[in-house]
Amino acid sequence: MLSAMSSTSRVRHGEHAGRVTTVELFFDLVYVFAVTQLSHLLLTHPSPVGALKAAVVLAMVWQVWVYTTWSLNYLDPARSSVRLMLLVVMAASLVLASQIPEAYAGHQALLLAGAYVAVQVGRALFEIWALRGDVLQMVFVRVLPWSAVTGAVVIVGACVPNTGVRAGLWAVAVAVDLCGAASGFWLPRVGASDTADWTISGGHFAERCQAFVLIALGESVVIIGERANLYHGATEDIVAFALAFAGAVALWWVYFDRSAEDSAREIEASADPGRLARNAFHFVHPLIVAGIIVTAAADERLLHEPGHHAHGSATWFALGGTALFLAGHAVFKAIVWRLASWPRIVAVVVLLALVPLGPHVTGLVLGVITLAVVLGVAVADRATHPPTLDLDAPAAR
Repeated sequence: MLSAMSSTSRVRHGEHAGRVTTVELFFDLVYVFAVTQLSHLLLTHPSPVGALKAAVVLAMVWQVWVYTTWSLNYLDPARSSVRLMLLVVMAASLVLASQIPEAYAGHQALLLAGAYVAVQVGRALFEIWALRGDVLQMVFVRVLPWSAVTGAVVIVGACVPNTGVRAGLWAVAVAVDLCGAASGFWLPRVGASDTADWTISGGHFAERCQAFVLIALGESVVIIGERANLYHGATEDIVAFALAFAGAVALWWVYFDRSAEDSAREIEASADPGRLARNAFHFVHPLIVAGIIVTAAADERLLHEPGHHAHGSATWFALGGTALFLAGHAVFKAIVWRLASWPRIVAVVVLLALVPLGPHVTGLVLGVITLAVVLGVAVADRATHPPTLDLDAPAAR
C-alpha cells in the first residue's frame, strides 16, 4: 500500500486510485498516431534491416509510454500539476511520433531524439519534485541518472550520419534502460530499489498495457478499412478483406478472451506487483505489440495484392508477425502463471516451418493458413480452460 499522504499529496489514494482516467485515455491518442507511423516505417523499408530499425524506434516509443504509465500509477491525474505534466509529455510524444518516418533519413532524427530525452529526463525530474517527502521519491532519484545516460546515447546516435550506427546506438540506449529496470536502477553508494518498493496498483497497470495492445489492433483495423476494395472489388478482394478482419479478431481473441482479465487479477493479488508489472508487462508487451504491427503490414500487402504470390517480406510479415505475437504472449503467460503455453509454442514452430512455403502460394492462401493457426490456438485455449461461471474458480491460464 502507499504510504500515508497529506491533503496536498499528488499521489493516487482512495478506493478509485486504480481507475483509468479520461486524461490517460486522451494521452493514448498520440500513440494511435505513433503506431500508424511505425507501420508506415516498416512498409517503407520492408527488409530485415528495415524491420530491425523499426523495432528500435518501437522500443523507444514504448519506453516513453510505459514509463509514463508507471508515473501515472503513482501520481493523481486529478491534480492540475500532474495533468499538466501529462499533457506536456503528450505534446512531446506527438513531436516524436511525427518524426518516425524520417528517423533514419535526415535531421529529423535529432528532433525525435530531443523529444525522447526531454520526456524521459523531464518526467523523472517532475516525479522527484512531486513525490518529495514520500518514500517513492527515491525510486525516481535512482531512475534519473539512468535516463540521463541513455538520453545522452540517444542524442549521440541522432548526430551520427550512418543510419546503421544510429540504430545501434539507439538500441544500446534502450538495452541500458531495460538493464536499469532489471537492476532496480542501481547506483553507486545509493544501491537499488526493490520491486516491493514499486507500490503500484496492479490492475491499473495491466489495464493500461492492455489498452496499448488495443491501440496496435486499432492500427490493423485502420489499414483494413483504408485498403479494402469492396465496392468494385473482385471476389479475391472480398476474401482478402474477410481474412484480414478475421485475423485481427483472432489476435484480439487470443489475447483478450481469458488471459487479459485473469492476468489483471493475478497482478492485483500478487505480493510483489511491481516485479510482475516489470517482467510480464514492461519487458514482454513490446513483443506482442510488435507482432500486431507486423501483421498489420501483412494485411496491407494482402489487401493490395491478394492474388500475387507471397514473396519476401509478404511471407515474413504474415508468418513472422503472427509468430512474434504468439511467442510474446507465450512468454507473458509463462511469467504470470509459470507454465508453458504449448498451443502457442507449437503454433510458432508451425508458422516458422511454413516460411519456405510462402513464395509458392498466393497471399490469400497464406492468409488462410495463418488464420487457421491462430484459430487453432484459440480453440486449444477453450478446450484446455473452458469458461466457468464460478467466480471463485482459479484464473484461466
